[in-house]
Parts: sequence; C-alpha cells; structure tokens
Amino acid sequence: MPPTPLLPPPVWDRLREGCVIPAHPLALTAERKFDEKHQRALSRYYLAAGAGGLAAGVHTTQFQIRDPKIGLLRPVLELAAETIQEYEAAHPGVSIVRVAGICGRTPQAVAEAALTRDLGYHLGLLSLGAFKDASVEEMIRHAQAVAEIIPVMGFYLQPSVGGRVLDFAFWRRLFEIPSVVAVKIAPFNRYQTLDVIRAVAESGRAEEIALYTGNDDNILMDLLTIFEYPVNGRPVRLRVAGGLLGHWAVWTRRAVEHLEQIHDLVRFGKPVPRKMLTLAAQVTDCNAAFFDAAHGFAGCIAGLHEVLRRQGLMQGRWCLDPGEDLSPGQMEEISRVCRAYPHLNDDEFVARHREDWLR
Repeated sequence: MPPTPLLPPPVWDRLREGCVIPAHPLALTAERKFDEKHQRALSRYYLAAGAGGLAAGVHTTQFQIRDPKIGLLRPVLELAAETIQEYEAAHPGVSIVRVAGICGRTPQAVAEAALTRDLGYHLGLLSLGAFKDASVEEMIRHAQAVAEIIPVMGFYLQPSVGGRVLDFAFWRRLFEIPSVVAVKIAPFNRYQTLDVIRAVAESGRAEEIALYTGNDDNILMDLLTIFEYPVNGRPVRLRVAGGLLGHWAVWTRRAVEHLEQIHDLVRFGKPVPRKMLTLAAQVTDCNAAFFDAAHGFAGCIAGLHEVLRRQGLMQGRWCLDPGEDLSPGQMEEISRVCRAYPHLNDDEFVARHREDWLR
C-alpha cells in the first residue's frame, strides 16, 4: 500500500476500492462567462448521485481555462473544492477523492501541481499532451518533477483529443515512481489499454496503483474484466476498480448504480449476467451520441452540455470557443439514445433535487 503521507487513508481506501469520478464540465452563461451557480449545482449533483470523487481542470472542463485571458483555472478548482468541503461537512466520515488536471510543459505543470496541492486536491491527473515528440526519458523526468509535489494519476489520453501514443516501455518506467498511485486508461484502444495494465502487473506495484477506466467507449467491459498476466512464474490478477470519465458527467446516478452492481458481482464471485453485457453495449451507444464519435469526437464537450441542458443543470451548451458546438446530426443522435434507453437516464432524480442544488 502507498505510504500514508501520499494520500489520507480514507481517500486511498475509496480510490482503491473503486468509485465514480465524473470529469467536471464548465458551466457558462450565454456571454461565455463563468456561471458559478450552475457550476456549483453540477458538483452538488455528482456528490448527491453518489460519486466518490470529482475531477476538475480536465479535458471535459476545457483546457482553455488555463489561458491567461480567460483565467478560470483557479476559480474552477476553488469552487469544486469548496463544494466538496460543504458536502463532507454535511456527511461526517465521507471522504471525496479530489483530482485536478495537470497540463503543459514542466514549469507550467509544476506550478499547477503546487496550486492544486494548496487547494486541497489529492491527485494530479498528468496530461502529456504537451510532449508530442518527447522521448520516454524526458516524459519520465517531467512526471518525477510533478510527483515530487502531488501524488500522480497517470493519464493515457487518446490522440484524437490531444494525447499521444505511449508505449509499454513508458508505462513500465512511470510506474516505478512511488508517488504514481493511480492511472486513468483512456486511449479508446484495446491494445494500448492492455499495455498499461500489463505494465502495472510487471511493475510489482499492483496493490499500490489504482486502475481507472477513461475508455468512454468501453466502460462496463473494462470494469467487468479480470486481467491476468504471468509475472515471475505467478499469475497477477488486476481489476479496473472505477472510472474517471466525461461520460459519467451525465446520468451520474445510473453510473453509480452500475458500478455498485459490478462491485457486487466481483465481491461475491458471481457470473456476469448477459443483461450486463447488453447494458454495456447500450452505454457505448449513448456515448457515441454524446461524444460525437461519428465526427472524431469534435462535439464531445458540447454533447455532454446538451444532455445537462435538457436536465436543467446548465443554462446552455456554450463552450469557451464560440466555434465549438454540436456536429451536424449530433442533436438527433442524442435525442435517439434518450428515447431508446430511458432506463439509463436519471432525469427523475435530477428533477427532484435540482432546485436545492441551484440554491
């Protein structure tokens, strides 16, 4: 287990057990100004839905918040932290995992790590999008610099939204850093997903690194699978314990229920029912609409905003970039999956509590 100075024991226990961590969207007004009222309401929604953590300052929050002309990184992180504190104060004994995105080259990333640590975040989700052509050695030095400031959640971000291909050799080196205590696996690629999990197995730190899916196209299958690799003549079995997902920023109550069902199956060694496999395919169909898979994920953030707008948790689907919106046909696709899978939405739950969250 990681040394307790890295993470408070209740936080590590929750992270290791596995929980729902929504990737927090950014609520804006029609003038594209920060909408603090709806931003706080979103955080309250996720926590009330049973999320075990929140991730802010990540791709779903829009990387442009770091632009000095926009200047929203600190306000966004502060508001999420305050809302979590409010929730924990009202629910003694509950610890929420706080994750903040860390971006940029080393000077920027180190500064962001210090900011997030000082604001009370537990983990930095380390994006390597700024290292498109860097060597493994350069990226490892970068990760070490950040890990000296805040515990790190490694991040395999798919290339189509700003990531890069990261091979087995990189992950094997990364997991040698003691302060790397978790990883979000989100290449949207099965071969690359297996590279990460095998690297954890071969690192000897399988009990010290929490595995989280970010593969929004394969969420439930990642969570249902037992991965097994022979290491030094013995089988090492690993599970993806939870997820840190943009997809889980919508219909979050249902995501919590699905994860609880999967944990129950694993805990008691039950066979996976066929209906769970059907459910997995339905969730992926919804994700294709929300994330705009048909257009290379161009409308993925606007798609999530549209679902939240329909629920009254956002005033509109505006993004910081005025040119960023739904792709042609995406609105119809979102309407299609909403009609097709009414059992996947949590509209009734939201309607019952929305006014309280917006107070």
